[in-house]
Amino acid sequence: MKISFIGAGSMAEAIIAGLLRKNICRGQDIFVTNREDREKLTELEDRFGVRHTYDMAALMQHSDIVVLAVKPKDAHSSFQKIKPYVTSDILFISVMAGISISYIEENLGESCAVARAMPNTSASVGKSATGISFNPHVSEYQQKLAAEVFSSIGMTAVVKENQLDGITALSGSGPAYIYYIVEAMERSAEEIGLEADTAKELILQTLAGAAEMLKTTGSEASALRKAVTSPGGTTEVGIQVLQKYKVHDAIVECIKAAAEKSKRLGRSQESKHTV
Repeated sequence: MKISFIGAGSMAEAIIAGLLRKNICRGQDIFVTNREDREKLTELEDRFGVRHTYDMAALMQHSDIVVLAVKPKDAHSSFQKIKPYVTSDILFISVMAGISISYIEENLGESCAVARAMPNTSASVGKSATGISFNPHVSEYQQKLAAEVFSSIGMTAVVKENQLDGITALSGSGPAYIYYIVEAMERSAEEIGLEADTAKELILQTLAGAAEMLKTTGSEASALRKAVTSPGGTTEVGIQVLQKYKVHDAIVECIKAAAEKSKRLGRSQESKHTV
């Protein structure tokens, strides 16, 4: 399988690392390019044994998959560079936030096989939660190839495209929300007199344990929370404070706002260019 990456940022790097770690693809069968940062391309070649080029014809030739991994603002110019070399047997996978399948089709060709994926930054440690959707031109075989690519960096869920803005807000941005909570837990640990290193170990294990409980027990989060919350105990007092400050509502509104922002960003980028 030959995979070419248009864009050489952190997500492209994470996917390349995953593909090689899982032996899904050989370094010599991975091609990568970017707008102008040749130093970055050389670094990737040295680290992973991939090949880099600014020759779009060579990049696209015989590619089974082309991963569109540029910033959304650079989408249109990237499409113009590769459009002359588009063929019907290439699967295009976009990891650009907010850029719709229809916009990609308009720029590359209505009959192109296009997938739109939303991984998250945990891809760098093989723990991404990725949502992916396909247009009707993606064959079953190409869907399997796409699943194989993203299985190299974590788990994947096939969804409808109109759900991807929500997934961007929920799992795409989700790690940042967890880190924000950890920041608060670290501050509280300091204020109650715990050593920073010890507190961090305890927090990380607490998060890992809670995630594992949710994953393996099959219980709802609310049931697990109630099981920990003894009447009149310390957890109940803590939950009451969270309720007082409407933390539950704040998180819900946070994710809804991020989803709406994803929609607006996509519309904004697409409206700047007409085909």
